[in-house]
Amino acid sequence: MPISPQKQRELVFLLVYSDDFHPGDEAEMTQLLMHELAVTKKVMRIAHEEKVKIQEKINLIDERIAEHSKAYDFDRIPRIERNILRLSIYELLFSETVPPKVAIAEAIRLSRKFATPEAATFVNAILDAIYQLQLTQGCPNDSAVSV
Repeated sequence: MPISPQKQRELVFLLVYSDDFHPGDEAEMTQLLMHELAVTKKVMRIAHEEKVKIQEKINLIDERIAEHSKAYDFDRIPRIERNILRLSIYELLFSETVPPKVAIAEAIRLSRKFATPEAATFVNAILDAIYQLQLTQGCPNDSAVSV
C-alpha cells in the first residue's frame, strides 16, 4: 500500500537524522522504522534511495546552510533543524518532482512536528533565502547550484 508524500518525507528525514548520529546503522534503523511506522520494505527502499541522494550532495547542502545561517554557526544548529534543512534543500535544489514552495512548506511542517515553532521560523528563513537567491539567478532547481 503506498504512503502519503508527507509520511514518505518524514521517513527520509528520520533516516537522514539517524545517519547524522550513527552512520552505518542502516539495517537496525530500517527494522525499527518498519516496525514503528508500519511501512513495507519497498517504502523503506525508496526512502533509503532518497537518503543516499541527499548524502551524495551533503557537502554542497551544508555549505548552503552555512552561507545562509546568520543566527548560528553551522555546528550550533540543532541536529533536527540541520537535517530538516538538508532534506528540504535537497528537494529545493535538486528534486525535479517537488515544487520549491512544497519543499519549504513541508520543512516548516516537519520543524513544527519534530522541533519547535521557533525552529520552523529559522528553517523557513534559511530556505526562503536560498529560494530567493535561486529566483534572482533565474535558475530552476539544480541549475542554480554549481557542483
